This record gives sequence, C-alpha cells and structure tokens, in this order.
Amino acid sequence: MTQFDAHEYPYASRRMTTFAKNGMVATSQPLAAQAGLDILKKGGNAVDAAIATAACLTVVEPTSNGIGGDAFALVWIKDELYGLNASGPSPQSISIDAVKAKGHEEMPVLGWTPVTVPGAPGAWAALSKRFGRLPLTEVLKPAIEYAENGYPLSPTLAFYWNQAYKKFKKSCTGAEFEHWFKTFAPDGHVPKAGEIWKSPAHAQTLRLIAETNAESFYRGELAEKIDAFSRECGGFLTKEDLAAYQPEWVEPISVNYRGYDVWEIPPNGQGMVALMALNIMKGFDVTAKDSIDTYHKQIEAMKLAFTDGMHYITEPKQMGVTVEELLSDEYAAARRSLIGDEALTPEPGKPNGSGTVYLSTADNEGNMVSFIQSNYMGFGSGVVIPDTGIAMQNRGHNFSLNPEHYNRLEPGKRTYHTIIPGFLTKDGKAVGPFGVMGGFMQPQGHMQVVMNTVDFHLNPQSALDAPRWQWLEGKTVELERHFPEHLALALQRKGHDIKWAQPGNYFGRGQIIWRNEHGVLVGGTDMRTDGCIAAW
Repeated sequence: MTQFDAHEYPYASRRMTTFAKNGMVATSQPLAAQAGLDILKKGGNAVDAAIATAACLTVVEPTSNGIGGDAFALVWIKDELYGLNASGPSPQSISIDAVKAKGHEEMPVLGWTPVTVPGAPGAWAALSKRFGRLPLTEVLKPAIEYAENGYPLSPTLAFYWNQAYKKFKKSCTGAEFEHWFKTFAPDGHVPKAGEIWKSPAHAQTLRLIAETNAESFYRGELAEKIDAFSRECGGFLTKEDLAAYQPEWVEPISVNYRGYDVWEIPPNGQGMVALMALNIMKGFDVTAKDSIDTYHKQIEAMKLAFTDGMHYITEPKQMGVTVEELLSDEYAAARRSLIGDEALTPEPGKPNGSGTVYLSTADNEGNMVSFIQSNYMGFGSGVVIPDTGIAMQNRGHNFSLNPEHYNRLEPGKRTYHTIIPGFLTKDGKAVGPFGVMGGFMQPQGHMQVVMNTVDFHLNPQSALDAPRWQWLEGKTVELERHFPEHLALALQRKGHDIKWAQPGNYFGRGQIIWRNEHGVLVGGTDMRTDGCIAAW
C-alpha cells in the first residue's frame, strides 16, 4: 500500500444528512457509534445504546473522556423527558486553605488537587437500572473487547493524543503522572493514526464495573485502588468520598424559542447560558443567517448570558439567584435592552428576586438520549490509577479560590460544569437530542445550532457544518477560518476584536438526531472530528 498522510485533506469534501427508520447513533468515533448500533440490533433500547457508546468512547477516544470523568444525560422515554446529573463533588477533605497551603493561588490544572469524584460509571449504572433493557455485562462488551484486543487510532484522535503527550512531557514530571505515560505512551511511543493501541487493564476495569453495576468503582476493589493511589500521592480524594456518591435525577429546564422548547440540565451545569442567550435573541426579528445584524446580536446576547453564567452558576442552593429569575422574560428583556450597534464589554446583571465527548441515540420505539461525558481538559488531570486504565478528570480546576465567589471551593461541592446535553421538543413531542462538546464553547454551539435549525431551517448536517464564532472575553471573538471575511470585517467595524482561529482550535464537535413528522430519524455529525452516524 502506498504511503499517505491521514491528517492532510487538500480537497473539500462534505457529509450528507443521514436518514434511517429503526435506530441511530451519532458520535465522534465510528467504532463507538457502531458499538451502540450493535446493542440496538441485539434488542437494546436507546438508553442501552447510549451506555454502550459512552463506555466505548472511554477506550476509543481517551483524549476527551475516561472512566474517571463525569456525565450528564437527557432521556426521552414514553413521551417524557428525564435529566441525570452525574457530576461528582469535591473531596470532603479539601478547602481553599488546604489548596493554598500546597502553594497554589488558583486551582491547578494537573495532578490530584483538581480531581473530583468521578460520576460517569455511576451514570451508566443509574441509566441502566432505571431505563435499560440489557444487563451492563452485555452493554459494555464492545468497550471491553476494544480495550482488550486494541483498535487503530483515527486521525483527529491521533492529533490530540500527540498534543497531550507533548504537553504532559513538559508539565507532568512527578510520580503521580508515571502511569499516564505507561498507559498512553508505553515505552515513550505515542500511537499514530492507523496504529493499534490496547489497554488490558482498562478492559478489566470495565468488566468489574459491568459485573457489579459500578459498585466496585465506588464501594469495592476499584475504590480501594483509587484511594490507595490518592493517599500515596497526597491527594484529597478518599474511598469515603467515592462511597458517598450517587448520581442525581433532576428536572430539566427550558425556554420556549419561537415555538420550540429547548431543554438543558439545570445548574451546576452551564446549559442555562444557552437558554439565557436564546431568551435574549427571541426578542429580535432575525431574518437572515449570514448578516452582520444577526451575528452581532448573537455575539452580544451570548456575552451577556455567559457573563451571568460565570458569575452565578454553581450548586443551585448556593447561586444567590434562582434559575427562574435568570430565565424570566423580564430579565431577558432587561439584558436585551443593553444591546446596541456597538460591541459592549459585558458585566453580570442583577435579576430581581470545557475535552469532552457527546453522543445521541434513538430507537424505533420513540426513545432518544442526549448524553455527554468528559474528563474536562483533554485527558484530564494526568493522573491514571495504576493497573486500571482509569484516567482521572480535573473538573475541580473550575472552582474559585476567592471566598466571596459563588463558585468558591468548598468540601463536598459540585463546581460550575461545562458539559451540557441538549434536547428539542415542539408541542410536547420530541424533535430530538443535540449537543456540541468543547468546554466553554458548548453553550455558544448550542445557541448557534438551535438558531441554524429553527430560524434558518438548515438540515442537521448543515446546522453543524456552518462556520462558528466563539466569544472569548471582553470584546474578543474568535472565528473559524471559513467564516465569511466580509462579515468578519463588518463585525470589526462594530467594535468587536476579531481573531482568526489557528488550525486545530476548538469550536466544539457536535451531533444531532431529529425525528421528523413521518417518524424517520434524521442525523448530522460534525465535520470537525472523526464523527460517524451508525444507523439501520
């Protein structure tokens, strides 16, 4: 076979919208999507398929998620929408003073300090128990087989794997990082696109989770291993923190946007930012997608919503304002009134009173799942539990060490969370799941995808393919390279500080599955990744 570069694509290509009747799985990895479809074909439902895909993604896309991460889900079952918050709290032994005593003035990115209780295995078990049809021992089989026997890396996966290795090689020099290198760069070799990587220890961990419905992870053999390594490295996380954990079933929150109900998970997640931005935008007449007026107002609405989100969002009982106040039409009108012809520098208002994988599934019974899972920043904390393949997240990095901040670090507290699954309904009927992963890009991606769908009537694939913008801070906005240049110049004239993104910059990677009026499933998968829709 001739030699070629799996990362070079000199000619434009495009993906088409996918149609199917019996079932569909959309995610960022073809092998994981196929794993979910295989479970559907074995008699599993959309929930079983989501769990299978999520577990498989910890193996075939470890650059973005792992067994030691968190998860959230929106589940449409029998014409009702359910929410699951499987984000874990900070350890009981941690505090602002304890972190500062280690020499930190802000929460670190790497090591044991930013590690919170992982919620992903608990999410799989909770979803399976309440809505699943097949046992976890069957549902996790594809993930176990890929971990045990290996699989070839896809191009985007290989790119981010190599990026992480170069970063960790410089920053992760302590003993606590040794097992990351043993697991993901054995003998100093970083796998390339098309090369086989396997992790038998990861397979055994998944087997224990499946056989015990995740009890081993929180109250058994795996919990003991996590506790032992944390103690050895001076971490805050203990087996008592793991044993106390349970995922939380929550009531999803929504706003009505031009006749469609847009649903998100409530705080501590940032889904409310997307809803606040849409609430502001619904007061404007939006007639054209590629117009300076549309982009300017979208950016300004997102700035205002994000500034409020970063200021207020944390554990709901500690927010200082209520979700209802922030999502009220009155507050949206007040924030909308601040938008003029020039770019503004946003400040939080006062109402009265980040590496991730996303997947969506649907079956032929009307069930649909919007699921997101993450280690937060790429591989997470750089900590891998010895002989388990468990890469621990660094979600605690989002905590503030300012004792006056709503999202200040406290023992047993869940931090502001970036990962958000989305769902769309109309007149009480499911339209379908959608999501855009990618840190603080996520609510911005959600707003852009919803408006592409509702306002501009784009099909799912085009709604994802459309060039994206990303507000960074102040008046700074980053644009994808294929964003129209004349519109970028017009935004600049309105006072926006425009930055063109470099190749490889993050604008999120999304998936969509809609169910049309004929009951046909319609899917789109993001061109920005190795994405795939498996359907039948």
